[in-house]
Amino acid sequence: MQSHVNKTCKAGYYYLHNLSRIRKYLDKTTTECQVGAFITSRLDFSNSLLYGLPDCLISKLQRVQNATARLVCKAPRFCHTSPIVQELHWLPIRDRIKFKVILITFKAIKGATPKYLQELISFKGNSSYGLRSNHSFPLAQPRQRTLTALGDRTFAVAAPMLWNSLPVELRNPNISIESFKVKLKTHLFREAYR
Repeated sequence: MQSHVNKTCKAGYYYLHNLSRIRKYLDKTTTECQVGAFITSRLDFSNSLLYGLPDCLISKLQRVQNATARLVCKAPRFCHTSPIVQELHWLPIRDRIKFKVILITFKAIKGATPKYLQELISFKGNSSYGLRSNHSFPLAQPRQRTLTALGDRTFAVAAPMLWNSLPVELRNPNISIESFKVKLKTHLFREAYR
């Protein structure tokens, strides 16, 4: 995935350079729209495949997002970007990846994904005891052993792990996809900027 990350960063910096040349003619709203079209869309494209990558690769993508936030807010080059990214209400790259994996998991539960993804996940069976977990919709972890380096990045392993780590009120499969997106982003945003 290193070549994919490098190409994404290269394209992001290319568009950042071009947008910085015309930034003085654009207002903040227009700049956010242009950034969304040219840079953020590239950072989000197929980012669920980046789950479990080492920090050195994720930090490259995070630097692109930080530079983009500075451009939108006209901040100095070496200023701290966490408050700026938080003000723009953007999730950090690692949380954007989690968001995508969890959203695909929710869509698979709802039956809004291809059949091969739906077959990779299943709900854990209810216990005969009256446990609280019977009503929290946990997903079953796969039984086969996986390689630690690559196997934990697969959808069959990552989806149940991330889904089961969500609060119980978010794991309700009876809400709409749009409502779930809003609640999930709010939860991840609070976790990221606690």
